[in-house]
Amino acid sequence: MVSKRIGRDAGGKRKFLAIIDDTPECMRAAAYAAQRAKASGGGAVLLYVIEPGDFQHWLGVEKIMRAEANQEAGARLGKVADELREAVGIESEAVVREGTVIEQIHALIEADREIAILVLAAGEANEGPGPLVSAVAGKGAAFPIPVTIVPATLTDEDIQSLC
Repeated sequence: MVSKRIGRDAGGKRKFLAIIDDTPECMRAAAYAAQRAKASGGGAVLLYVIEPGDFQHWLGVEKIMRAEANQEAGARLGKVADELREAVGIESEAVVREGTVIEQIHALIEADREIAILVLAAGEANEGPGPLVSAVAGKGAAFPIPVTIVPATLTDEDIQSLC
């Protein structure tokens, strides 16, 4: 069970959580989260999860690979945050975690009681909406907060009109 959310009436602000990865559609989720945050006086949180399977090497190599992965994650989050700042005019929080994506989403939601909405974007591929949306829709991935799934085909203008 997740901790009770801290709402506006208790001095909190509603935060929208977007997952940043290497998929092109993640930018649609980030844009939507930032626009909704701006429109509601809330905040946007960007989460990048480094998968644990990437570091199964000798100790020295593992350290180097972990450092490189953290550096890449920070760079990716910085680029997305810069784009959101320029396009939407909002400062977003950037979080890097290691582990499985679903577990780290749950852990961040538990740790930050102002996160109220998880925003994901569905991919355009014929194979389905993408691994993250598929995992969230599957059994065992239920979240204690609402999940908004944004179509990857929405333009910035579409997102702005919806928010």
